[in-house]
Amino acid sequence: MVIFTLLEPQTNQPLQEWEFSERSVIRIGRAQNNDIVLHGYFQVSRQHLELTLVDSPPEKWQLISRGTNGTLVNNVFVNETILNHDDLIRLAENGPVFKFELESNLAQQSELEQTDIVKPVACDHKDNPHGSIFCRHCGQPIVEEERFISSYQVLRTLGRGGMGTTYLAWDRNRTVKNAPMLLVLKEMNADMERIAKARELFEREARILKSLEHPGIPKYYDFFVENNRKYIVMELIHGHNLEQFVNQRGATDPERTIRWMIQICDVLEYLHHLEPPLVHRDIKPANLMLRNLDSRLMLLDFGAVKELGTALETRIGVEGYSAPEQYRGKPCPQSDIYGVGTTIIFLLTGKAPMQYYRYQSNKFEFDIDNIPNLPTNLAQVLAVACQPEPRDRYQTVKEFSQALFACL
Repeated sequence: MVIFTLLEPQTNQPLQEWEFSERSVIRIGRAQNNDIVLHGYFQVSRQHLELTLVDSPPEKWQLISRGTNGTLVNNVFVNETILNHDDLIRLAENGPVFKFELESNLAQQSELEQTDIVKPVACDHKDNPHGSIFCRHCGQPIVEEERFISSYQVLRTLGRGGMGTTYLAWDRNRTVKNAPMLLVLKEMNADMERIAKARELFEREARILKSLEHPGIPKYYDFFVENNRKYIVMELIHGHNLEQFVNQRGATDPERTIRWMIQICDVLEYLHHLEPPLVHRDIKPANLMLRNLDSRLMLLDFGAVKELGTALETRIGVEGYSAPEQYRGKPCPQSDIYGVGTTIIFLLTGKAPMQYYRYQSNKFEFDIDNIPNLPTNLAQVLAVACQPEPRDRYQTVKEFSQALFACL
């Protein structure tokens, strides 16, 4: 039997597993007729990889690469090769990684582990693919400096912002398929800790995330304070945000764009119907993550989220994506609709929305008629969604979503 395990590319942690017995050919790619179908991986060809059983027993499998972007085995590009147990197969240079295993070798390994013949030795972490965080041999993290925050081991810095720093962390107390669970650990910056409003926003983000439950929102796990620093622990989403996607692949087609934004409208409808309603206030391509596992869009970054009915003095906005009323400290549900509309402009053009912002008809607004790659029916929808005044836009996300669906 052959076992394929899809691994997180940077950490080698398991995401999904396939088992094949009594098979002589296994095909992998984006097309639906493959044995392993990979959605959402734009680097992968429709018919990327073919494995053929060439000898048995013992089992020997030949790999044939048919992908446009190539295939790597143990970090080396190959066209054809005989696979060995525990080989790592990467489809394209920045594509998904699979671990190849043979059941017969697993059984032998298990027998050895139950004897006293094999003595434990220190692992030198050699022969791991570039960028790996966990060793393919011993399963331990490859880190230059060990750092623990509470029960979480920090493995890598994911990003730094004005409010805080996010880390990839390893929680030994939570496991997935008997492996320690990877998480996102968000730390509030020390200089922000001295600002009362910053503390309020960070703590509010944790409180709101804890109350949310939607498949399009990352799960909340923990909030704690250690050494006078505040931390939020959240689910790790494997994928690319839409800003990265467009920068790597170019503008997207109208149908894909519409289907993606309908998914986000579903998340926003959930937020807007909570009690009290929540306005995200930061809808933009960088906050929309395309999850590799199932091509679902996830809405990230709730640091700017606003509960309607509370004081409205904080002004939050991102040029080109945020509605005018947000700069006046008066966000409303229609503000998120504006954010989705401007995101559509970026996805269809690959350019910042402000490039199409003009002074016309005695006001500043988007020049919808001169946006390229925009079908007429979708242009009519954007003309409403991106109106400068909230009262002139769609009044509910459901109404907006229905208008988008009618464009398909």
